[in-house]
Amino acid sequence: MSFIKEESEDMKIEETFRVKQEDTEEQTDLMLLKEETEALDEMEEDQYEKQPDFTTGEKFSCSETENSSSRKTETIRYFNCQQCGQSFTKKANLKIHMSVHTGEKPFTCPQCGNSFSQKGSFNRHMRIHTGEKPYMCLLCGKGFTAELNLRCHMNLHTGEKPFKCDQCGKSFRHKVTLNNHMRIHSRENIFTCHQCEMSFADSDHLKNHVITHTGEKPFMCHHCGKTCSNKTSLKAHTRIHTGEKPFTCLRCGKSFTVKVSLERHMRVHTGEKPFTCLQCKMSFTYQRDLNRHLQTHPVNTLQCSSVRQEV
Repeated sequence: MSFIKEESEDMKIEETFRVKQEDTEEQTDLMLLKEETEALDEMEEDQYEKQPDFTTGEKFSCSETENSSSRKTETIRYFNCQQCGQSFTKKANLKIHMSVHTGEKPFTCPQCGNSFSQKGSFNRHMRIHTGEKPYMCLLCGKGFTAELNLRCHMNLHTGEKPFKCDQCGKSFRHKVTLNNHMRIHSRENIFTCHQCEMSFADSDHLKNHVITHTGEKPFMCHHCGKTCSNKTSLKAHTRIHTGEKPFTCLRCGKSFTVKVSLERHMRVHTGEKPFTCLQCKMSFTYQRDLNRHLQTHPVNTLQCSSVRQEV
């Protein structure tokens, strides 16, 4: 029961902060799915463009150029795009590249009608309909239709946020989330709450935020009847019942139901003590330890507080 109580407290904290996060797992999955075509096309295009220059690294201006290297006996033939000058070692790759300029998308999904310029992108898209998820997370077992999505997912476990806003310093796990965030600074296509004037990069985040004003909790747990304000919070709460612990400490292997519990646990390894008594300056790893410490001071000096609130 103590486990359920502790995790339930974490859920309350998680739900409070989760609706304000711009990079929740569920929203990220939706955005990745929304932009999957562009991301996969770009990834494949990079593979074709990054062909090694086995000769002198010179730029060629003709459509097909031969250049012999003194260090190699074979002849390297380059196929250049007449529109942008990019070079390819295979004519087939140049042909695929040309669809970038022509806009041609010959591969059409028979189920939803989406079209793709490259067969690889089309094949990956079809997994959405077939349910095939060949890319599996070794930490939590979650599967994905594309390697790109798995790489993004791994940032949840590691806590890595490699995409940083150069204007405010905020970091994100995914590039697509950073791009949406940048709209707030540019004031481009932002969504503003009419009650508190907070701005959001997309309408879904605004909808989740508005619920904090209305108090509406339309998502109900079928295990215990608890209601949550958004689907992501319900998903996190359900882990109490299922026992799923997707957030794993890479140092000791201990797993947690919610991310905030992992972040709190990491203080054991880092030695961080963010909760300080203003009376005697002692610092503590957890809020509960500070609260217990408060009992050692006279009643009239119970003014100790943490540097920041427990998260």
